[in-house]
Amino acid sequence: MYVGSLDGKTKKLLVNVRTNAVYAPPGYLLFVDGNTLLGHKFDAARLEVEGQPFLVAEHVGRNTAMLGAVSASPTGIIAYADTLLHNGRLTWMDRKGTPLGSTGRPVGDYIDFRLSPDEQRLAASLVDPKTNIVEVWLTDLARSSTARVSSGGLVTASAFWSPDGTRLMFRSNRNGIIEFFEKSAAGGGNDRLVLPGAQMPSLNLIPTDWSPDGRNVIFSAPAPGSENDLWLWPVTEGGKPAKLIASPANQMHGNFSPAAGLVAYTSSETGKFEVYVETIPRSDRRWPVSTNGGYEPRWRADGREIYYLSDDRKLMAVTVGAGPTFGIPTPLFQTRVQPGVIALRTHYVPSRDGQRFLVNTASDTQGSPITVVLNWTAMLKK
Repeated sequence: MYVGSLDGKTKKLLVNVRTNAVYAPPGYLLFVDGNTLLGHKFDAARLEVEGQPFLVAEHVGRNTAMLGAVSASPTGIIAYADTLLHNGRLTWMDRKGTPLGSTGRPVGDYIDFRLSPDEQRLAASLVDPKTNIVEVWLTDLARSSTARVSSGGLVTASAFWSPDGTRLMFRSNRNGIIEFFEKSAAGGGNDRLVLPGAQMPSLNLIPTDWSPDGRNVIFSAPAPGSENDLWLWPVTEGGKPAKLIASPANQMHGNFSPAAGLVAYTSSETGKFEVYVETIPRSDRRWPVSTNGGYEPRWRADGREIYYLSDDRKLMAVTVGAGPTFGIPTPLFQTRVQPGVIALRTHYVPSRDGQRFLVNTASDTQGSPITVVLNWTAMLKK
């Protein structure tokens, strides 16, 4: 945990713990360590902590962005919660929304999930409700067997497959900052660091797809003064990420077309999220795909359809013709995915032929209560 000046000239280590902190007047830092909310006296003038951390509350977790589930008001009020889980079940559905069965995975908070190219295996990132840690798990769908792919740090997530299905790439903050790692999809061997943090320092790198030719990975990352931009990273020794699509708006969910040359993505440039398609390399050509709101696009394996979620969480389909040309969006069925548009979550994936969809259907379990404490510093005097 560091404190720094806005001009970047000052950076000072405060506490050697891998978590975020919030400032609580009149001079405290609050942060979650494990499942405990701790406080630390903080001198804002000297940029130093004083004394030792002290207990504020137990059974405090993390929010859905994997930051400490704590907030502080300037008026001396704090709020905190246990881990805020978005529990759901991964359920197969046909094009009419009829359930066809589950993957055999239990109800849980699945941050993201991807099918292997042969649709025989599933890589999914799951929150452990006891430790608040996110880990990647690999399920053999035919045998219903599951094994951990990788873990380390607070977040190991966003696993996605190489085009030939032999490798998995994922993000992890095991070294204190988000980096990309690669591992054999057969389950053996060690994780290999492929995009070090020094090349792209950020806490929010979110990879979303590997190009069909295996040459590039697309990911989103925030930029100074704006929200997420889309970046293209050549998967070669020494390959350096370069901005692909940038604006003051939010760009995310980049997905390559099955035949190289196009990318579908979500952007909020109009004031609401919509789905667009552009060429790679970029040109003066761009096509709006969704109408009246849309996010999280996915291509059918033959490139003849694009799917996305509408504002009211319907699964939509758009035909893709030569040129390319894009048809009128058609609703397939109403989903029960969690509401909200967020870069780091996956809500559904289509089968290769577009006849089935694996949907993270929200469970009916009650969410974690939020505790609000007035005049919380009075506890320190007891």
